[in-house]
Amino acid sequence: MEGQQIYPVEENKNVTIQLPNNNCHLVVTDGYHISKPLELVFHHIHTYYFHVDCAISNTQLFYGGFLLFIFVSLGLFTGSLFFQIMSFTPIAYLLYIYYINRSDFIQLHPM
Repeated sequence: MEGQQIYPVEENKNVTIQLPNNNCHLVVTDGYHISKPLELVFHHIHTYYFHVDCAISNTQLFYGGFLLFIFVSLGLFTGSLFFQIMSFTPIAYLLYIYYINRSDFIQLHPM
């Protein structure tokens, strides 16, 4: 459609976008998740800087994997049903953020 452009974003690289008019909407997607539209209105500043971020940080992913390993290990060694059930909580939390909370998975933050 007219007025829709796709710009690939590489990690740690800047992307410069020339906008033809004053009121433009900016949306970031990875093909499955779509960020909330951000309307750009130029008043005094003609250059905006944004940071594309993910709702699941690397530390959350690391600690989720660590908790999963601990709960599975405790469930196997003790035979406790509680630890076996608790081993699903990190996976359920990450799947909730990834699938259910799709509109907030990719975030666009002004710098």
